[in-house]
Amino acid sequence: MTTPAAPPPPSHRLPRIVAWAITLVVLPMIVITPLTLHQQLTLSVAIFIAALVLNRFPGRIPTLVMIFLSVIVSSRYMYWRITETMYMDNLLDLVLGSGLLMAEIYAFVVLLLGYIQTAWPLERKPHPLPDDPRDWPTVDVFIPTYNEPLSVVRPTVLAAQSIDWPPDKINIYVLDDGRREEFRVFCEGVGVHHVTRDNNRHAKAGNINAALKNTSGEFIAIFDCDHTPTRSFLQIAMGWFGRDPKLGMVQTPHYFFSADPFEKNLDTFGTVPNEGELFYGLIQDGNDLWNATFFCGSCAVLRRTICEEVGGIAVETVTEDAHTALKIHRRGYNTAYLALPQAAGLATESLSGHVGQRIRWARGMTQIFRVDNPLFGRGLSWAQRLCYINAMLHFLYGLPRIIYLTAPLAYLLFGASVIHASAPMIFAYALPHLFHANLTNSRIQGRFRYLFWNEVYEAVLAWYIFRPTLVALINPKLGSFNVTAKGGLIQEQYFDTEIAKASLFLLALNFLGVAAGLWRLTWVDADNIATVWLNLAWTAYNLMILGACVAAANESRQVRGAHRVTLNVPATLHFADGHSMRCNTFDFSSGGLGLELPTEIALAQEAPLEVALYRGETEYRFPATVRFNRGKRLGLQFTALDFAQERALVQCTTARADIWAARWGNHPRVPAHRVIGHIARISLVGFRDMFGHYARAAGRKLRPAPAAPRPANAKEPT
Repeated sequence: MTTPAAPPPPSHRLPRIVAWAITLVVLPMIVITPLTLHQQLTLSVAIFIAALVLNRFPGRIPTLVMIFLSVIVSSRYMYWRITETMYMDNLLDLVLGSGLLMAEIYAFVVLLLGYIQTAWPLERKPHPLPDDPRDWPTVDVFIPTYNEPLSVVRPTVLAAQSIDWPPDKINIYVLDDGRREEFRVFCEGVGVHHVTRDNNRHAKAGNINAALKNTSGEFIAIFDCDHTPTRSFLQIAMGWFGRDPKLGMVQTPHYFFSADPFEKNLDTFGTVPNEGELFYGLIQDGNDLWNATFFCGSCAVLRRTICEEVGGIAVETVTEDAHTALKIHRRGYNTAYLALPQAAGLATESLSGHVGQRIRWARGMTQIFRVDNPLFGRGLSWAQRLCYINAMLHFLYGLPRIIYLTAPLAYLLFGASVIHASAPMIFAYALPHLFHANLTNSRIQGRFRYLFWNEVYEAVLAWYIFRPTLVALINPKLGSFNVTAKGGLIQEQYFDTEIAKASLFLLALNFLGVAAGLWRLTWVDADNIATVWLNLAWTAYNLMILGACVAAANESRQVRGAHRVTLNVPATLHFADGHSMRCNTFDFSSGGLGLELPTEIALAQEAPLEVALYRGETEYRFPATVRFNRGKRLGLQFTALDFAQERALVQCTTARADIWAARWGNHPRVPAHRVIGHIARISLVGFRDMFGHYARAAGRKLRPAPAAPRPANAKEPT
């Protein structure tokens, strides 16, 4: 158990107390002091230059100072917005202006809470286990499944069998809520437990809770059925349990080796951090500082005694994982996060499936907000309360995002002043707020989230998130658990009009706003040209974001049942005549292997051979046939593998301890202008695809229907 740190001596506490006192006095004075336009511009430029200088220095202290400067500028903006810009002289201005102000207050609160969460990531390292494996605890591995195909679950089971842990101290259970015969046969064949129940109450949470009653391991490791663990998973995750007897859960990242719908449809896989990397790369690590790590339902280990003490996996909401962590924290127990990918899984294949998954998360977090609000009740520190409340507030972004995408239309279409101030004053207050927030977040989040991409993700989901969160706020009991489909195929490219309809509607409104703005520039608003240009610029930005949303709805084909993953490791080809050749892999899947050869060789398609891969010094051979032979590149397809060979293949590929860690958090920092340029290019592609889709659809409607075939004995008309 960690020894509590001794309190700092009085000589160290005094400067801290003085610093806090000065801050609490000076900060409000800076925020509320009224300034002229010239003074406000001077202050804003001076603070921004200071932030730019600080940004050149590494370390966490400059980051904290940049956060402080950002808070000053943003607080001044919000104070000015509330006290100086809400003097509305008609009802339309008041209603629309109040809506925008509420959205800005929401964004400001989320910004502040985000700074608290991410200012100082803990960066916890693995703790060593006892030297003698006989002292290691017993672990039950749970793999819950419902309707996923066996081809998805199979690699996870085989990878779980490959975990480096004493065989007499680990048991693997496939929790099959689909009660399928082929799963029972497979589990018996590979030697793991196949567990079913006679109902599906409470979905995944109920499935796990039923298994808890019939197992006895000291710890439970849980993996979604598409998450294949590495061999080192338990040795990485278990050490902290021995150090802290009050530790109830250790979470590791969810890493996805397949492209999610945004990455696939926008062609950003591997080049732009995906939607989940910020949470697993930074936010969870920041939560860990405050003992507020969330349980995420997979790739985690729970201490059985604590899990059972809190009533098992929570069933009151559809985000059973986060709610379980909240219950653990309320009982005074600890959680931990290790930012080391030790498992990898499949991302959702289609945008509609992705939206459905996010709807469940949003509804579940809103349910927790209603039925077990972290701001109230006992057992949580204030830091824990703030971390939880920020996670819940995040999923309320639907309405604020829609407001931001339509706010400039209030003036362009109706002449309504949603911000009752001159354009120069808006520039002087709003731009520093936006620049500082983006600069500071870019420094904090740079490797895990590029600027402006969150607006694309949120704009796609906003309408679909807004409705279930509103319903859950009104009645948290409404709604049901939906399973995220994995392992599906998309046979043909298509434009998902159903998912894109909200973006298309907002696009139409913003194009209408541009037309109205150009009309106002001519002779209608000669006295407010700057205001018109300001709203037109805002609308142009919204069009860029919505164009990227439309591009995301253009579903790319996914015809591979087994996803290809980059892998560069030694291999050996063994030919039928007894010769062999050393080479290297360049990618792999559960069905085949790509090889880089030292020289070209003549091999016919379908030619049989064996390929050897290595686990340490041990060689494993796999029968295969040639799929393609292009220059020095060779593609192989595995022929029928027995269970032992399948397990060995997993050990040499997906279960390698280094394969996912090497890809984690390696995105370079990219300046804002390059990010905007990238999103703008994607947006143009989205407009092109959208217009092409509707042009083809119109062409099909206008094309005359083919004439019905005439019977063979029909006579020509006279």
